[in-house]
Amino acid sequence: MSERTNENFKFFPIVKPVDFPDGERLFFELNGNPIVLFSLNGEYLATGDICTHDKGSIGEGELEGDVIVCPRHGARFDIRTGKTLSLPAVTDIPVYAVRVVEGYIEVGIPE
Repeated sequence: MSERTNENFKFFPIVKPVDFPDGERLFFELNGNPIVLFSLNGEYLATGDICTHDKGSIGEGELEGDVIVCPRHGARFDIRTGKTLSLPAVTDIPVYAVRVVEGYIEVGIPE
């Protein structure tokens, strides 16, 4: 994937919006970071695909509005902010910048 630099982020084209319908999730890795991209009511949101409680994937968890529930121990995270909302997790998850440019959804990781 090619990258585009913008301020403090490197953006990578991931998928075309027409190939990523509402309600879908896409799992990928950028610079060693596991990431899950959500298509949610016409918006695109990206978080780290790792529960800060046990380091397992959270991307397959149940989505309740803007909240993802870890499928193993039930920790809850806000996918817009990354904030931890319930135990057993106490540390926030990373969130990534997302934009649509030249027909691609791009995800930005901090430089």
